[in-house]
Amino acid sequence: MTSLTQPLRTAFAPLLAALVLAGCATAPQIDPAALPTAPAAFKEGDGRWTQAVPPTVQADGAWWKTFSDPVLDGLVERALERNNSIQIAAARLAQARALLQATDAQRAPQIGIGADATRQGGAITPAGGGAGNLFRAGASFSWELDVFGRLSQASQAAALDADSREALLRNTRLLVQADVARSYLALRALDAERALVRETVGAYRDTLTLTERRFEAGDIAELDVARVRTELAATESDALALDRRRAEVEHALAVLVGDPASNFGLEAGEWTTVLPVIPAGVPSTVLTRRPDIDAARQSMLAAQARVGVAQAAWFPDIALTGSGGYASTDLGDLFKWSARSWGIGALLSLPIFDGGRREAGVRNASAELDAALAGYREQVLVAFKDVEDQLSALRLLADQSEAQSRAVASASRATVLSDVRYRSGLVSQLDLLDARRSELRNRREALQVRAAQYQATVALVRALGGGWGAVDDGKRAEGPARVHAGG
Repeated sequence: MTSLTQPLRTAFAPLLAALVLAGCATAPQIDPAALPTAPAAFKEGDGRWTQAVPPTVQADGAWWKTFSDPVLDGLVERALERNNSIQIAAARLAQARALLQATDAQRAPQIGIGADATRQGGAITPAGGGAGNLFRAGASFSWELDVFGRLSQASQAAALDADSREALLRNTRLLVQADVARSYLALRALDAERALVRETVGAYRDTLTLTERRFEAGDIAELDVARVRTELAATESDALALDRRRAEVEHALAVLVGDPASNFGLEAGEWTTVLPVIPAGVPSTVLTRRPDIDAARQSMLAAQARVGVAQAAWFPDIALTGSGGYASTDLGDLFKWSARSWGIGALLSLPIFDGGRREAGVRNASAELDAALAGYREQVLVAFKDVEDQLSALRLLADQSEAQSRAVASASRATVLSDVRYRSGLVSQLDLLDARRSELRNRREALQVRAAQYQATVALVRALGGGWGAVDDGKRAEGPARVHAGG
C-alpha cells in the first residue's frame, strides 16, 4: 500500500503546491486613499439652488422638459432615436457584451463531434509496414478547471468592460440631449436677436426718410444723410451676419437629430422657453450619477481584474479531457460495437521559461491599472470643476442680467428723449444716432446674457449627470467601495 501511495504523492506534489499558491493570483487591492473624495458641499452652492422641480421629470429622466418647450421636447426625442453617435455607442456596447459572452464560454465544458479518414503507412499499421486506412468517428470533451481564477477574473474584466460601455452609452445620450438643447436655445436666442436688429433697421429707415426730407428742404447738410445711410447699412450687415450664424446652428441641429441639413428646417419662433432653476444638490451624487465617471470607475475595476489575470499566468493550466467513439481500418466495420474506443485524461501545462513574457504581462497590466486609476481621479476632479463652473456662471449671469436690464432701460429712455429733441431741432443727428447705437448694443447684450443663462443651465444639468435630487436609478453603479476584485 505504501509503495503505491508514494508515487501518487510524488506525482501530485507540483499540483498541491500550485493550489497552495493560488491565492497569490488574486487582483491587487486599490488603496482607498488613492481614490478622490467628494467635498461636503459645492463652493458656489447657496439657497438659490434648492428649488424643487416637477417629480415627473425625475421619474423618467427627461430633464429637458423643465424648459417647457414642446419643440425642444420633439427635437430631443428625435435625436435619441436617430442620432448616429448614440447608435455607434450602442454598437460598441453590443460588441462588449458579445465579448463577455465569448469570455464566459471559456469557463464552460467544450463538447464537439468529428470524423476523419486517414491512409497511413509504416510499421505500426495493421498491414505490417504497408499502407492502410483508418476511419474514426466520435465525440470529444474538454473542460479547463479554473483553479487559479484566471478565467473567472477574465470574465469579470469583460463584464466590467461591458458595464463601462453601457455607461458610455448613457453618457453619449446625455451629451446628445445637452447638445440638442444648447443648439435649439442658441437658435431661439439668434431669432430674438435677429428680430431686434431688424427692428432697429426699420427705425433707421424711418430716420433716413426723415433725414432725406430735411435735406431736400435745406434744413440739414448732406453729411447727416450719409451718417444715417452708414448706420442703416452697418445694421443690415449685422442682420445678415446673424442670418448666417442661424443657418449654421440649424445645420448643426439637423446633424444631431439625424437629418440631412438640406431637408431640415426650423421656423423662426418666439423665445418663450422657460428658464428653470436647477438644484445642485450635494457633490457626492455627482460620483454616482455622472455616466462618464461610472465608465471610468468600471474601466478602473476592469484593469484591476486584468492584473489578476496576468498574475494567474504563472500557475498551471489544468483541464479534463475525454473522448469516445469508433475507430476501424474498414469503413464498413466503423460503427460495430467491437470498433468502439474511448479515453479520459487530465492535462496540466506550465511554461517554465518564456523569456520574461509573463512578467512583462503583469507589469503591463499593473501600468494599465495605474493609468485607469489616474483617469478616474481626473474624471472626478473635472466633474466637480464642471459643476462649480456652471454654478458660478449662473450666479454671476444673474447679477449681470440685472445690471444689463438697468442699462437697457436707461438706453431706451435716452433714445426716446433724443428722438424728441432731434425732431424739435434741439440736438444734432449725431446725438440721436449715438443714442440708438447705445440702445441696440445694450439690448443685444441683454439677449446674449439671457442666452448665456440658458446655456449655463443646460451645462449644469450635464455636469450633474442629467438629473438632480436623490439617486433612484437602480442601474447606477456602486460607489468607490467597489475597489477589490477577488480571484
